[in-house]
Amino acid sequence: MPNPNRGSCGFQSSEFEQEYERPSKSELKRQMTALQKLGEELIAEPRDRVKRVPMPEDVRDAILECQLIKDHEGRRRQTQYVGKKMRSLEPDEIAVIQKMLDSWKGASKSETAALHAIERKRDKLLTDDKALTQLLADNPELDGQHLRTLIRNARKEQAENKPPKAYREIFQILKQLQAAAAATSTTDEEDDVEED
Repeated sequence: MPNPNRGSCGFQSSEFEQEYERPSKSELKRQMTALQKLGEELIAEPRDRVKRVPMPEDVRDAILECQLIKDHEGRRRQTQYVGKKMRSLEPDEIAVIQKMLDSWKGASKSETAALHAIERKRDKLLTDDKALTQLLADNPELDGQHLRTLIRNARKEQAENKPPKAYREIFQILKQLQAAAAATSTTDEEDDVEED
């Protein structure tokens, strides 16, 4: 049964609650964990990329040192140290680091998608002769005879379960075509900007 006198003492329950201007312990813990994860992402990146990230020297040195450590416990301790160093950074420095990591992730996804597109094009060349005709029409600089020989050899390699030498060579040719097309489109865009 509820107490009928409850709440009738003349003051509200929120009257004595203190207002804190600092973040709660839970919020501080979340922020520390996020910075720890950011440090771990940097540790996972290649050394040359880490060296290009704008950050204080002591933080960069701690990350590069951690990448060299192979011992599990030593690496764990160094990772904790990297997290501690990350907490010493200013918010704008953290934002720059996060932006660079995000750009690397986006670049790697687009690179992967481009490679998958090349693989699909190569598979189409092996299954459909019209695809070769179209490729030669779009790129007259290609040696058609050499490509036909590579396609024939790649089909033979697949049928006989041999190492895919010609298969890989077709991929490299298509990759070079795509790189040349990308370079041409970048040059065209720069020309358009200069004309404006």
